[in-house]
Amino acid sequence: MHPCQLPPEIVERMIARRGHLHLFRTLQPQRTALVVIDMQNAFLQPGAPSETPVARDIVPQINKLAQAVRAGGGVVAFVQGSFQPQGPDAWPLFFDYMVSPVFSAAILQALTPGEPGHELWHALDVQPQDVRVRKNRYSAFFPGACELPDVLRTRGVDTVLIVGTLTNVCCDASARDAMMGGFKTVMVSDANAARSDAEHVAALATLVQFFADVRTTDEVLGMLSATMV
Repeated sequence: MHPCQLPPEIVERMIARRGHLHLFRTLQPQRTALVVIDMQNAFLQPGAPSETPVARDIVPQINKLAQAVRAGGGVVAFVQGSFQPQGPDAWPLFFDYMVSPVFSAAILQALTPGEPGHELWHALDVQPQDVRVRKNRYSAFFPGACELPDVLRTRGVDTVLIVGTLTNVCCDASARDAMMGGFKTVMVSDANAARSDAEHVAALATLVQFFADVRTTDEVLGMLSATMV
């Protein structure tokens, strides 16, 4: 598991700047969505092209949060990175430039709908009432990349809890766009995974300053249960 404590200097800076660290003291369960980013075999399967080992360790936290959000009448949404070589899901600026041709082909195949790598990790608690959507860019809230923002708004959601992988890439991008799109945003620090502790903590440190609250699973569970009492 990654260390999830924010750097002391960041905490001090936030308290000095806004008088407190955390943005939100309460959560309204019925207006909250747990957004689970890219918890797919392509990222969790040992030896997969985009393997992020720590992502396997955060599954219990994600499942606890999913159960609590459902119990409070909120929405659980599983987002799957989905790409194809041609058409609207294609992303040549990533697959042609950001990685080598061999690695690009492996990632693309793994994240093609219908391939085993595209499927959600087997240990996730996925229920029939949960939302399942695809995205074709890093962010699940980037305009035109995913239907999730519209789905959540039609259900009265105004707050999103971001979990999944990678903390510093797709989860970070989703949190930024969610906040800029008008959603109250919470990054759950011990329910996100990156490929190193340094990348994980650096992403949280930036997000807490400009885009999102940063809370642990236990803190979020406490906030949800306090409102339901």
